[in-house]
Amino acid sequence: SLVIRGEKDEQVVLCSKDKTYEMKIADTSNMLLFIPGCKTPEQLSADHASCNIIHSEIAGFSNNYWELRRCRPKLKKLRKLLMEDPYEGPDNHKDQISTFSKYTTEDLLSLIQASEEEILHHLQAIDACKIEGYWRILQFDYQMKLLNHVTQLIDSESWSLSKVPLLTCLEELGSLEPKEMIEHTLLSYGRKYIDNGEVYFEMCEDKICRALGHMLLQNAVKFNLSDFQEVWQQSVPEGMTTRLDQLKGLALVDKSSRPETIFLLKVEDLPEDNQERFNTLFSIREKWTEMDITPYIEDLCAEKQTVGALLTKYARSSMQNGVKVYNSRRPIS
Repeated sequence: SLVIRGEKDEQVVLCSKDKTYEMKIADTSNMLLFIPGCKTPEQLSADHASCNIIHSEIAGFSNNYWELRRCRPKLKKLRKLLMEDPYEGPDNHKDQISTFSKYTTEDLLSLIQASEEEILHHLQAIDACKIEGYWRILQFDYQMKLLNHVTQLIDSESWSLSKVPLLTCLEELGSLEPKEMIEHTLLSYGRKYIDNGEVYFEMCEDKICRALGHMLLQNAVKFNLSDFQEVWQQSVPEGMTTRLDQLKGLALVDKSSRPETIFLLKVEDLPEDNQERFNTLFSIREKWTEMDITPYIEDLCAEKQTVGALLTKYARSSMQNGVKVYNSRRPIS
């Protein structure tokens, strides 16, 4: 089945079960005729002796048609809607008196210009969870509180990070937080598997390090890079190693400042439109290396499009100290 999605102020899209297409009117010099009960040559009898002229009535005609072009799903609005009212935990009275709308899967299908599979995949990617039938994003501080409970339990029980038992976690932490929140945290920061009938989680080092790096950076405008790396390594569970590539699309290192600094720059906060995205990036930094800019533009790549092709279209390259850098093709005000 196909469904057309879009509110009155949005450019219309057509969605299948798993893909999204832009719809544009295309003109044709060949007149298109609408003929009720029209038979194609394959449907006609092959017996030439019984050939007759068939009189057909033309019900209408058209000189244009809708052309479909595969496009990126427009998912930025999804996070924006859910962030209007993030979930702060069961004890938060604000949740009971909140005037913000809450959204079911059906609500999101009517509001978001993306296919059902793309929406559900994105909900999983942003660690949204269903609470009382509504999709919610956990407020960041509450998310960190839950993660802290889990990592402290792993540490106190001396469990291997690759084998964290679900049942024991629920028993030990169920008195502190709802059991579904504990399981959601394990699903967000680990991979579920079954061994001898028991459910275990293999914790994801990169995701936990990234979250704790985010927590440290969100309260500082800029952070001395070497100080940050030291504090960051001390903040992660024992046995985990922090690396700057874990912060791709979340934080940016300024190598031109002395000493070098790092600051929060989240890809989800940047505009969804290609030109606007590049304008924003070039207003933050005049010249970018391909390695630095890639995490901030790779989500813009259409089907079979590369980061290199995007840079060729929206940026101008030059050499700086033997390194290829990219700057804006147009003046940035």
